[in-house]
Amino acid sequence: MLKINKASYIGSYVELKQLPPGELSEIALVGRSNVGKSSLINKTVNRRNLAKSSSTPGKTQTINYYLINDDLYLVDLPGYGYAKVSKVQRLKWQKMIEKYLSQRKQLKGVIMLFDIRHEPNENDMLMKEWLSQHEIPILIIATKADKISRGARMKHLNVIRKALNLPADQIPICFSAETGEGVNDVLSALDEIIAG
Repeated sequence: MLKINKASYIGSYVELKQLPPGELSEIALVGRSNVGKSSLINKTVNRRNLAKSSSTPGKTQTINYYLINDDLYLVDLPGYGYAKVSKVQRLKWQKMIEKYLSQRKQLKGVIMLFDIRHEPNENDMLMKEWLSQHEIPILIIATKADKISRGARMKHLNVIRKALNLPADQIPICFSAETGEGVNDVLSALDEIIAG
């Protein structure tokens, strides 16, 4: 399991050419706006405000880099599918995200986040399909697990699994930034992705 001793915010970027140089491995986080990407980063690295979370969906409009243990970047990509943003802006983000995911050589895998309470939508399915076609390893995480009872979880996880067409043995990781549930699973999975 990955042990995080050090985590720091490196910067926010709007152009691929601005991204940090070098060969360090990168793991990107994708998901709908307000799915809890910042909260997942903060809880996983055990720092309260490393990634700025906001109650306003669509807040992350840049590619945000966090350096972990001086040898890995967690890369928070803009949330997709938020309606209050202009169509032009949405297309700009979409292009930026696609460009990053398809061209960044340092990218080792993608963490895809879903709110456990909601069925994946068309944007989610397109993203999953796109990543699969590009043969990018995907780790599926169901966030906000504390919001539903333990008894109801499997039903919700199966809805996500079926919508994304995942094999029966690929159950999304249940995660809660409130309780810390799933942190060790995420760290173990990150370790596996890096080891490739």
